Amino acid sequence: MDKAILEVVASSAYVMGPKIKEMETAFAEYVGMKHCIACNSGTDALLLALKAWDVKPGDAVFVPSFTFFASAEVIAMQGATPVFVDVDKDTFNMDVADLKRKIEQTKKAGKLTSRVVIAVDLFGLPADIKAIRQVADQHGLYVLEDGAQGFGGRIEGKEACSFGDIATTSFFPAKPVGCYGDGGAVFTNNDKWAELIDSYHVHGKGSDRYDNVRIGMNSRLDSIQAAILLVKLKAFKAHELMDVNKVATRYTALLKDVVKTPIVPEGYYSSWAQYTVRVANKEVRAGLQAALKALDIPTAIYYPIPMHRQTAFNYLNINDNQCPVSDALSDTVLSLPIHPYLSEKEQDAICEAICKFLNK
Repeated sequence: MDKAILEVVASSAYVMGPKIKEMETAFAEYVGMKHCIACNSGTDALLLALKAWDVKPGDAVFVPSFTFFASAEVIAMQGATPVFVDVDKDTFNMDVADLKRKIEQTKKAGKLTSRVVIAVDLFGLPADIKAIRQVADQHGLYVLEDGAQGFGGRIEGKEACSFGDIATTSFFPAKPVGCYGDGGAVFTNNDKWAELIDSYHVHGKGSDRYDNVRIGMNSRLDSIQAAILLVKLKAFKAHELMDVNKVATRYTALLKDVVKTPIVPEGYYSSWAQYTVRVANKEVRAGLQAALKALDIPTAIYYPIPMHRQTAFNYLNINDNQCPVSDALSDTVLSLPIHPYLSEKEQDAICEAICKFLNK
């Protein structure tokens, strides 16, 4: 890692240097997509995809309510309207039956033009892309795969970040493959969209960066982060993805009779961005989190407030009861420490503490 960083420093090619193309090629090959455009963050990656499709005011974009804010934020940034879809209680990913309902409701209301479905691969598990694609195709909608947490996941051997018309990922340090700061990427097989995204992410450049043919943004990944990601990808492929799955499998074996453990459907493979369990209610969760904290065991709540209840979206006047599963998850989920280097001794201590608190 140090060698990779120092090579960039010695080259002085800090921005848009040769390491960027090398990294883009490596990541495109890994997911099996023709184009990879590296950018400043996973949020920018989503925004760039919507820009390529000219998503604008009057458009509706369907997105899970149980996700990180960026998944919905970028819709509003384009002036479009997010339509929040509930999630499945077992996989935490988009509920396809509710997606159908929300599309039909939007069409019946007649105020918005349905354009895009954002399929979020939450906590490392790919969304039910086959069913989502079927619904999207019926209504002529694009599918944008938000693989910020899904990189490394698979469905029947096919890699996450290859399922959408456009797919995105994040290289935030906590993600399955993280850099030493912010970073992201956009993937597509469509040459036209790739060209637009490549332009938008460097100030709307044309033939060069001083020939600006459209209003763009400054969203370049720096060369040091690209060098770091090349090293990280090697470790990820060699052992990290396999090792984190071993940790997750062991958690499930130790905790399946204690809390509600995550479900990975048949044919799916998770990259375990988070290992998220469910407890009885918010009060039990608060007590468990405090007990673990007293033992210096970190936990996190992803996510305490679903999208349809975020203050920033109050202007939408959303029905409080429109995403009941998302509401229930926000009150009962707790994410435990997980990474490829978590030892069995550390894991045993975590599980013993959980069992002791819950008297199981």
